[in-house]
Amino acid sequence: MNTLHIKTGDTVQVMSGKDKGKQGKVLEVSPKEKKVIIEGRNVVTKHVKPRRQGELGGRVNAEAPIYACKVMPVCPKCNKPTRVGHEQKGDKKVRVCKRCGAEL
Repeated sequence: MNTLHIKTGDTVQVMSGKDKGKQGKVLEVSPKEKKVIIEGRNVVTKHVKPRRQGELGGRVNAEAPIYACKVMPVCPKCNKPTRVGHEQKGDKKVRVCKRCGAEL
């Protein structure tokens, strides 16, 4: 089973690597590869060839995937990186902050 503690649209903080300590919004999640793409983080330079007549080639900056284990969700209430807990609220299972108990 390939499930992650991160979902698309979450605000996360990078815990290791060149962007350590920086926050960003999750654009894409790949559970099979266990990777996420974060807006404005882990930016790499790609060399692009022109594909059609009149199109420009050159260097393009793009966000590269980062392993999900290297990021932590940020709680909207306490604004700190937190581990994810789960609670039953009625008939729904919701994700909660382990620090303050707020819903993520």
